[in-house]
Amino acid sequence: MISCPFERVLLPVDRSDNSNRAIKFAAAVISNIESADITILYVMTGGYLSERMKNIDFRAELIKESEIFKKIKAKHIENNIVPFLNEYESILKTAGVKARIIKRIEEGDPGNKIIEIVTNEGFQTVMLARRGMSEVRGFLLGSVSNKVIHGLLNQNIYIVGEKISEQSPLCRILVPVDGSEYSMKALEHSVGLAKTIKGIENITILRVINISFYFERVKQGIDPEAEAEEILNKAKKRFIDENISDEKLVITKIRVGLPAVEILKEIEEGGYSLIIMGRKGRSALRDLVFGGVSSAVINKCFEPTVAIINQ
Repeated sequence: MISCPFERVLLPVDRSDNSNRAIKFAAAVISNIESADITILYVMTGGYLSERMKNIDFRAELIKESEIFKKIKAKHIENNIVPFLNEYESILKTAGVKARIIKRIEEGDPGNKIIEIVTNEGFQTVMLARRGMSEVRGFLLGSVSNKVIHGLLNQNIYIVGEKISEQSPLCRILVPVDGSEYSMKALEHSVGLAKTIKGIENITILRVINISFYFERVKQGIDPEAEAEEILNKAKKRFIDENISDEKLVITKIRVGLPAVEILKEIEEGGYSLIIMGRKGRSALRDLVFGGVSSAVINKCFEPTVAIINQ
């Protein structure tokens, strides 16, 4: 039985066009899922104090320091945070979201705080807007999305792309598979989407035959093409098993080459709005040094949304 992948969703935001885009994406995806539970999270880093405290005479106000901090914090929240959180809530409601919406403000390092909340409070899915930061720059500077991607190994992470359709953000979906348990998690997620989300035009299941191992498989007496077909047939059967039998909805495709390269080519040529991938839980450093297919897609594919599936 496939469960809804959006029963508990965390939407970390700031006051930016990127976050506005992520909210609109979430609104379009979750609008008809009544069982969803959405938390809009803003994490204050503490920098808001610097400008507001520079003119305070600490010698005269030392005893009242804690009260001063409380007042500055309360005023900052009221004037600068609550208004845009209310605006985001309004976007969700205007889009017809029937789910419970919670607005939440925390303090700390944004990446660490998101990981802490998701891990400790049972969220299934996190939706983050991407900023187009490169892999190396993201690793060295410690971007929030990079930290979250590598810090959460048991939750689903949506990195909302730079180009989305607010009406149908999941119209064309690509699911690369290789027969592993990791790619099967991505497949199961796509089946869940097909059962719960409206507006999906087609889901393409892609099997890339790794050219590096092609002739080795032939020497072993294995036909790589037949093996790929078997994987794709098994994948397509999952939709049929869930009573999703529309032949036009599910498409299977084979490419031969290096997996990351071929997947990126398919994304560029296919005009996909969502890429769904499983991953093996590599660390940030290991992905940076040794490379990984999901890492390559995230860091070289900016327009569509990329979902990293861990459940």
